[in-house]
Parts: sequence; C-alpha cells; structure tokens
Amino acid sequence: MKVSELKTGALPPADVFDRMCPSRGVLEHVTSRWGVLVLGALDERGYRFSELRRRVSGVSEKMLAQTLQTLERDGFVLREAHPVIPPRVDYSLTPLGREAAELVTTLARWSEHRVPEVEAARVEYDGR
Repeated sequence: MKVSELKTGALPPADVFDRMCPSRGVLEHVTSRWGVLVLGALDERGYRFSELRRRVSGVSEKMLAQTLQTLERDGFVLREAHPVIPPRVDYSLTPLGREAAELVTTLARWSEHRVPEVEAARVEYDGR
C-alpha cells in the first residue's frame, strides 16, 4: 500500500493473489476446514453452541469457539446472548454470512458428489 493511499483513506483494488491483500485473510477464514462446515451448518438454520458442535462432527469445543469468534468478527455470524439462566447463546448468519455460506456450501456439496472420481484419481496416481 502506498503512503498516498493511506492519507486519502482509499484502499487499493482487491487482488487475492497479492500477499498483502486483506482479502486473503477473509478467504482463509471462510474456506478453512471448520469455517466451511460452520457456515454450511448455519446456512441450514440457527444453532446453539452445543447443537452446532454436534452438527459439525469432529470439531473441538476450542476450535468451534475460535471459528465462531473469527466469523463473527468478520461479519458473517451473529452471536445473540439471551439473559436467562442457564445462559443461552444462539448463532446465525448475517446477510453477508448467508452469501458466503451459499458459495462454500456449493463447493462442499460438489466435493461430496465427486468423491468417486477423486478416489479413482488417487488410485491411479498411487499406482504409478
């Protein structure tokens, strides 16, 4: 980023291939292993933390908390704490999160359908 851009407040055009582009961080959060699965699950409906942990099988409590916090910070997830006993916290997608979820869910569903071709390619590769 140039000093003149800092003074005017204008951001340079986004270029995910540029190592300094902030879009890389966004891409990393959305397409991380747990980011894809959390966004996909929340695209189905809103969840409480424990429900979401069960839905996203294999994620640790720590990783789920970190992933939710990151996605909330980026504006994809809405965290709603209810003042009740015991405490209740609901997670849902923001409009921006819903848009991202649609995109990564399409990729996730594509990968589910293409497992046979990928497995065949792996067998062929390993046989060489």
